[in-house]
Amino acid sequence: MPGMYRAMAFWTAVIALLAYAGHMPIMALLFVAQTVFFLALSYMNLSERGYIYVFAGYLSLFFVVFTYYTTFVM
Repeated sequence: MPGMYRAMAFWTAVIALLAYAGHMPIMALLFVAQTVFFLALSYMNLSERGYIYVFAGYLSLFFVVFTYYTTFVM
């Protein structure tokens, strides 16, 4: 499971670099923050259940924020 969090950190870092190259600094900073979050979690050596709970919380938070943004901001 820590390997999957490192893989997610790698891909969020790639997206951050692409966003920076595309002159989107806010998006790049958001993805850098996610990269640091995933990389830090990968070295915490949680149990498999702990990793699943953290990921479920991450997805829930993303869903709520994305729904708010698309409904009220856009």
